[in-house]
Amino acid sequence: MSSLRAAWPHTRIDWLVQDEFADVVSAHPALDSVVRFPRSRFRGSLRSPGRALSALRWAASLRKGGWELAIDCQGLARSAFFARCSRAGRRVGFADARELGWIHYNQRVAVTAPHAVDRMMALVDALELPRVMDMRLYVPSDDQGWLREHSASPRGRYAVFAPRSRWAAKEWPEERWSELALNSGALDIEELILVGSPSEAPSIERLAQVIELERERRGITNAPRVRVFAGRTSVGQLMAIIGNSSLVVSCDSAALHMAVGFARPLVALYGPTDPAEVGPWGYDSAVLRDPSASGSGHDYRRGKEPAPSMLALSVDQVLERMAIAVDRESP
Repeated sequence: MSSLRAAWPHTRIDWLVQDEFADVVSAHPALDSVVRFPRSRFRGSLRSPGRALSALRWAASLRKGGWELAIDCQGLARSAFFARCSRAGRRVGFADARELGWIHYNQRVAVTAPHAVDRMMALVDALELPRVMDMRLYVPSDDQGWLREHSASPRGRYAVFAPRSRWAAKEWPEERWSELALNSGALDIEELILVGSPSEAPSIERLAQVIELERERRGITNAPRVRVFAGRTSVGQLMAIIGNSSLVVSCDSAALHMAVGFARPLVALYGPTDPAEVGPWGYDSAVLRDPSASGSGHDYRRGKEPAPSMLALSVDQVLERMAIAVDRESP
């Protein structure tokens, strides 16, 4: 987006995004507006003729945008179809877009780069524009205000833990997150903030209880206070929390990539997903992945328990990386 704005300072630039994630891009200064895709409203369209008709009407309304260029950075059937529905005269996407999405483009770009960011930037190259490698995210003003003014928002020096992922194979065991929390008092962290989606909130609440019970049982007095924000924030509020944190520790999840967007000290726990494809771009030294790890693409969807490569990561290894990350941030 920054590349487009730098090349075309007076052109209207809009971004079509799933409505629940709109806050991620809505405050970006290079963007004119967000086109919100109400995915939840159309869920189950294949089983409901009424919903299917409503979804098609919404897609058809995209032609009213008057766009001359549509760039599909996702490369799936749905996103490619929306590009076609825009009626843009130039529709650019990946030559190997999944689910036959490539059939909707009239400019197909062959890309060999493995990482998602580099693949997207290859689409900029295809437009013959200079690359602007700007990964910054921007918090909507209301959400930044919430962080400053809301009595329940984090204060002082705090770390963010994102212990869950949509896929179990990418997760680190609960008991190790507990040990990590109990042993992180030496890092001068006042609070640990646990974040996650609403569906992850019950398990994260349980983790907080485990940490507290173990703290009391062992008589540990220097462990940071633990607070749960999972399922209690909007996406914009989550961005504000991460953007003002002193450290983020996360498995392969959205919180990790938000930390990159705010240039936060980071420890990224990887196993069955390949950081060369989906790692924190520009933060190679923040990635902790066991040498035995393998897998790419969608291999991580096969397991219902943490992958062996995630189990190979020890608490001591993560604590060591946390200390390095915090030390680099210190003045």
